[in-house]
Amino acid sequence: MKKKSLEMALQQIPLYPEPKPHLEQYNTPAYIAADVLFFAHSLDDIEEKKVVDLGCGTGIFAIGAKLLGANKVIGIDVDERAIEIAQRASKKLHTNVDFQVREINDFNEECDTVLQNPPFGAQKRHADRPFIRKALVLSRVVYSLHLSRTQKFIEREVDKFQAQVTHEKRYEFEIPYTFEFHTKEKKRFEVTMFRIERIGDKL
Repeated sequence: MKKKSLEMALQQIPLYPEPKPHLEQYNTPAYIAADVLFFAHSLDDIEEKKVVDLGCGTGIFAIGAKLLGANKVIGIDVDERAIEIAQRASKKLHTNVDFQVREINDFNEECDTVLQNPPFGAQKRHADRPFIRKALVLSRVVYSLHLSRTQKFIEREVDKFQAQVTHEKRYEFEIPYTFEFHTKEKKRFEVTMFRIERIGDKL
């Protein structure tokens, strides 16, 4: 599958119908998801691997991983409505993804690769911290999207797990007017995808 074909497939996945501000449910643009997925695929982190998407939302990373040949994919999210949408989208795109409604801290299956777009921490400071920590317990390889300005924080968290950032890719993340407290029609954020690899034993 070519990257453009993957992007077109991911564009068919519905957005959050009623995003919840406290969960910071912002949709990952299809072109960014496709680029991250293809990059992970190029480093042999997806095909025939067990992949987990923490905070999967409507399933864009999870479904994309399956389309790129992952052996098993699990999507975890606390929002039951989002999981229902993800399940329908997975069926429409003829992928077999195990979507589960649960808190990430209640999930303990180890895997080869974690893909995630956690909360940026705009509403709750360091809301992405539990996602980083859980991801590095579950897997030696993690792809995670964060606000670029939080890079030092990410590096400190990664260091606690005897891990290192091996690759970075920057994107402009555009978020349309979504919640009542938004004051602009659209807002752009500089976002970095960190590929993190654990080089020591997990804590």
